[in-house]
Amino acid sequence: MIINEIKLVNFRNHETFRLHCNPDITMILGENGFGKTSVLEAIYILTRGKSFRATDPDIIKREMPFYRIELKYDNGEEIVATYDNNKKTYIIASKKTARLPKKYKCPIILFQPSDLNLISGSPSRHREYFDRFFSQLSEAYSDALSKYNKAIRQRNELLKKEYFSPSDLFSWNVLLAKYGTIISATRAKYTNIINEQINDIYYSIAENNDTVKITYNSEIIKCSESDYLSKLENNLEKDKILGHTSFGVHRDDFGFIFNDKKADGSASRGETRSIILALKFTEANIIYDLLKKKPIVLLDDVFSELDEFRRRCLVKNFKDHQVIITSVEQV
Repeated sequence: MIINEIKLVNFRNHETFRLHCNPDITMILGENGFGKTSVLEAIYILTRGKSFRATDPDIIKREMPFYRIELKYDNGEEIVATYDNNKKTYIIASKKTARLPKKYKCPIILFQPSDLNLISGSPSRHREYFDRFFSQLSEAYSDALSKYNKAIRQRNELLKKEYFSPSDLFSWNVLLAKYGTIISATRAKYTNIINEQINDIYYSIAENNDTVKITYNSEIIKCSESDYLSKLENNLEKDKILGHTSFGVHRDDFGFIFNDKKADGSASRGETRSIILALKFTEANIIYDLLKKKPIVLLDDVFSELDEFRRRCLVKNFKDHQVIITSVEQV
């Protein structure tokens, strides 16, 4: 689908803002602090169902009683989201719902300056990045991730208490084992799919014989639900001392391998940027291959971080997509 218009009311620092979008490339120009990223954030909320950087209380304009965002597609569909300092409501075809329905979710490629530092990022940053991508490919994965995160929070809260019974943990252990194995299997599956494409895509950018690979590093790969459950139960004394759950997919990591070495430390600044570009282009390809939809591309002030050659690569590879770009200057 193609976005025609996005309108913001009391969203971040925007009292009111309206953007008419082109079907190919739309530029949002403005100085730092203008609120350019906020426009992309509003688009993301109405296409994915949540913000990529904050919760609703942080988004609403200061001292305002509500925020409202409206998005119109070229096919006539219109989606509205409102938040009144209490709850968020989506309005579609005059019907209200607390969540954005699956059928109205649109795949997005989000490219932020911080993504260029992904390779040297922490395991939690890696998980966050790939979880966001994999959740677009599979609603079942997104659901399992949400339920796993809820269960791990509840289990960790119990572990921090001075007194509790092991039986109090059992139901949370069962849920962690159930959803953890789903998450692990899905992460391994999609990492393999990425690796089927990313090397060739990197070659199309760099035009040399360097190799790129993504690794999925987990202590529970091919672990059954019963094995997972046993490990949680066997680690109880250790977890009580630590005050948190020491085993599970919440400790997974993803690695970047460049010419059979860790990219962090072996790849140059330019090579690192080419690896991230290759990853973004691979994401777009996989989304189209699996979902048969072309993702909308949101580029948040990344042109200033790229040289002219990589800028051209970015434009060339996304030329068949709707692209919305934020920048402090014309590019």
